[in-house]
Amino acid sequence: MSLHTVLGATGAQGGAVVTALLELGETVRAVTRHASSARAQALSAAGVEVVEADLLDQAALRAAFADTDTVFAVTTPFESGPQAEIDQGMSILAASVDVAHLVFSSVSDADRRTGVPHFDSKAVVESALRESGRPHTIIGPTYFYDNIVGSLDEIRETGLLELPIPTTTPLQQLSRRDLGRFAAAVLTDPSVFDGLRIDIASDNPTPDEMAATLGAVLDREVTAVATDPAELGSDDMRAMFTYLGGHGYSADINNLHATHPGIGWQTFGDWLDGVISTR
Repeated sequence: MSLHTVLGATGAQGGAVVTALLELGETVRAVTRHASSARAQALSAAGVEVVEADLLDQAALRAAFADTDTVFAVTTPFESGPQAEIDQGMSILAASVDVAHLVFSSVSDADRRTGVPHFDSKAVVESALRESGRPHTIIGPTYFYDNIVGSLDEIRETGLLELPIPTTTPLQQLSRRDLGRFAAAVLTDPSVFDGLRIDIASDNPTPDEMAATLGAVLDREVTAVATDPAELGSDDMRAMFTYLGGHGYSADINNLHATHPGIGWQTFGDWLDGVISTR
């Protein structure tokens, strides 16, 4: 039985990967900065080995990676900026030299010189990983469905779905469950995915189509409204939505779903039904 180590295990992406691995009956080690947190304790209660390590602490990471077969790695620029994300990635690479296979969760289109700060910082890590020559797989998630969860009550109240892209422009999106399942598929059969970079998406609805689905599920009329990305307070988010509105992500959804049908890819409607049923 292989041992899979998951970084960011109490976060959204890492948590989804842990869940998917446990569903497959795999042995999991969870790495978190706060082993005493409620989420970490819940993982421990579920039979997961929980260890504490900061992504910039190479010694702690090396200890966390001891005897592990595969590692799922995720970094973030949203706490301390893009350079901090690059530093996290380099620390992970340095600490994982003895790991048989490293799976890095990047972002779709990071390899396309988008000019989006958090795409470009991930691209630097991707490049270093490829140049290392080590067995690896890069996964590129698209926009997460969950990004609208915090707005559902407002959408229900106002009947407006506001997104900073044209309402007729498709937006490739991904459920975290599908990310977890896809990453688990890579981690449990890494030789099939060795050296690959795969952008992944569950569905490709336009904001107008999302609004129609929201209206049906919320039992009220919902209208999509295109806001101006220039009005966003974050340089990073302005760049991202400008890119998404003009170009969009580049996941090959048809081929992806045909090649990996076992993921059970969730449409936006599938995902929304599940979210609403638990609220």
